[in-house]
Amino acid sequence: MRVFKNKWFNRWARREDISDSVLCDAVKEIIAGEVEGNLGGCLFKKRLPRTGEGKRRGYRVLVGYRRPNVQRIIFLYAFAKSGKANVSDREEAALGLAAESFISAVDEQVTKLLAINSVWEVQCYE
Repeated sequence: MRVFKNKWFNRWARREDISDSVLCDAVKEIIAGEVEGNLGGCLFKKRLPRTGEGKRRGYRVLVGYRRPNVQRIIFLYAFAKSGKANVSDREEAALGLAAESFISAVDEQVTKLLAINSVWEVQCYE
């Protein structure tokens, strides 16, 4: 299983002080089917906790992956629940396309995205 975050998400996570270990914990939950919403296709909604607080006052993140054969997962977008109720239909459609494209990409394409800093790989160790 390889875990990634796109350029936007990487910047957001740094700004909000979301560590890779928090993302790795979320990945374990996602693989176990613990998601807050299946938005269709390869797009899912997951809660992330704020540092020092719980998930209830935390963030909502949109991730792309394909169940049940998970080879890659990508964190695409996030928002604070207090700042935004949900993503718009237009945002959801665009993120769904991005998720599908990334999940369907061959390894060569992913390597190119890593080389140009469009995506970052998250190192999760068990």
